[in-house]
Amino acid sequence: MASARDNAVARVVRDEPDNSAHQGEASDASRAKLEDINARRQAEAPATDAPAADARRGFMARWSAFSRKQKIFSGIGVLAAVAGVWFGTNYILIGRFLVTTDDAYVRANNTVLGAKVTGYLSKIAVRDNSEVKAGDLLFQIDDGDYVIAVNNAKAKIGTQEATIERIGRQAVAQQSAVEQMKAQLDSSQAAMKRADNDFVRQQQLTDRGFASKAVYDQSLATRDQSAAAVQSAQAQLESAQAQVDVIKSQKAEAEGQLAELKTTLAKAERDLAFTAVRAPVDGVISNRLVNEGDYIQVGQRLANIVPLNDVYIDANFKETQLGRIRPGQPVNVAVDALSGNEITGYVESLAPASGSVFTLLPPDNATGNFTKVVQRLPVRIRVPAAIAREHLLRAGMSVIVSVNTKQPPETKVAHAPN
Repeated sequence: MASARDNAVARVVRDEPDNSAHQGEASDASRAKLEDINARRQAEAPATDAPAADARRGFMARWSAFSRKQKIFSGIGVLAAVAGVWFGTNYILIGRFLVTTDDAYVRANNTVLGAKVTGYLSKIAVRDNSEVKAGDLLFQIDDGDYVIAVNNAKAKIGTQEATIERIGRQAVAQQSAVEQMKAQLDSSQAAMKRADNDFVRQQQLTDRGFASKAVYDQSLATRDQSAAAVQSAQAQLESAQAQVDVIKSQKAEAEGQLAELKTTLAKAERDLAFTAVRAPVDGVISNRLVNEGDYIQVGQRLANIVPLNDVYIDANFKETQLGRIRPGQPVNVAVDALSGNEITGYVESLAPASGSVFTLLPPDNATGNFTKVVQRLPVRIRVPAAIAREHLLRAGMSVIVSVNTKQPPETKVAHAPN
């Protein structure tokens, strides 16, 4: 340190040529003053500076004696030691609690759009890869034939309603006829009663000889005619009443036909509504498979809607890694497409079986040679809704997930699809 101060003083008091005598005197005075300050500093310096300076000079001498290769290897050794300490500490505190896999992918419940009616595709209302809301018009199928079917069904309904109204009026008229037949029956019964009384009187007079045989026969004929008139009136009344029942049956039949026509109208209107293919959920339309002018068949696939607001991650962990994984545990998700930026999610559920169980031909190891293969089971990981709404995650992306099994599982509210 003293040597450094001496050099500083030497730099400060270095001679600078000047032709002025006044400036020379000032320079001599400054030099004397600085020498005095330097002497006081050296006197005030602690005695321990000399050993420390000697130690530093010894270290620098030994370091200078090293070759360039030795210096490089020494630096590498120091860095390796520091890195080993850091990684060891990180593993003890954090790493040994993490369960990690790179067999993980972003998923979404894709909706497949299909046609329920046939016809030519007259309009495509959205562009590929555009966001849509539930209820938005996506495709329009030519609806000319379906409009005609609706109008035809409405016309038939109008005709049938008029028929029912006519039958109802016939029922009223027939009921009046029944009342008239009842009146005629009452009149015939009264006439028959009078004719019976006249016959009884004429019979008594004839038996006593006060009436002629002709008058008696006339009275008998009148009585028989009255009885026949009563029977005729009774039959007409029964016929009129039966006709009322027939008209009621005709009305019920006509009302049944009206219900069928209304069902036909409802189907025609439903088919007409199906000519407009609308979005069933919010999402992004993609994978369009048709163009304007194509003839669309019933059940034909038109496009897909991917609900990016409700994406999730399926991570396939080895069965040997599942022992410490529980629903609710926090998960760090590193997305390749986001330059390794991590997203924090949580374990939503664990699959009840491995993927091989649900294959068309599940493995059967009951016969033949057996080789044990570690199976993988899907673990559903839910990402925060705010992150999903940013549409940073796309279905099919590969990610790296790390489940932190050190922290206890947190109770999560069941996620509801948007």
